[in-house]
Amino acid sequence: MRLKDKVVLITASTRGIGLAVTKACAEEGAIVYMAARNLERAGQRAEELNEKGFRVKYVYNDAYKPETYVSMVEEVVEKEGRIDVLVNNFGTSDPKKDLDIGHTECEDFLQIVNTNLTSVFASSQAAIRHMEAQGGGSIINISSVGGLVPDISQIAYGTSKAAINYMTKLTAVQEARHNIRCNAVLPGMTATDAVQDNLSEEFREFFLKHTPIRRMGKPEEIAAAVVYFAGDESAYTTGQIMDVSGGFGKATPIFGDMAEMKQKR
Repeated sequence: MRLKDKVVLITASTRGIGLAVTKACAEEGAIVYMAARNLERAGQRAEELNEKGFRVKYVYNDAYKPETYVSMVEEVVEKEGRIDVLVNNFGTSDPKKDLDIGHTECEDFLQIVNTNLTSVFASSQAAIRHMEAQGGGSIINISSVGGLVPDISQIAYGTSKAAINYMTKLTAVQEARHNIRCNAVLPGMTATDAVQDNLSEEFREFFLKHTPIRRMGKPEEIAAAVVYFAGDESAYTTGQIMDVSGGFGKATPIFGDMAEMKQKR
């Protein structure tokens, strides 16, 4: 029960990594609020988890309406009297429009970058006001290994995630005196519906070829890192950019080809 009675708010939490984080935090004893635009789906997920004895609730948040980042925090604090952990899980891109610098429309670039950065900035700012007053808290930003390692496409998504990584460090430094910690978890290729729906089998295989731990990550493995940063075990840890990516980007760029050559010998 590492998060016993802590109040945790998680954005984009009805499926994929967000849902895994919700389950993991609930299992550790937290009171979890799922922030979602689709309240019907959030309600169903909460009911399913509560039937197992957990304490899961939900609150409205529309990532494209910045004011709802403030309202979701205010609603949680109004109902629980505090907010101990904020998990900024929302992130968006459009593989058909988010291409390389030569083929991405400026309007599309700015829209993706603005949406992703606003989702972290607005919610963190709203939560920090209450965390300062209550004596501390923990903010965890779900970024991406794409914010560390440049790609041949998704210039907007990669740029936004790199900016979120730096915003994480800035927030950590600026709020440390208030006992507010801020860390980031950077998933590699993870087995979620979004990956299955948007990435071809050919691309997934090519990506994993260059991943030392040659498989996709599990949402539960990302959630485990979030639980660590949310709990008191990491009380002296802030400003960290932790990639949970199977070692992607750590090896020589020709790692995948060399590994294949070694297997053929």
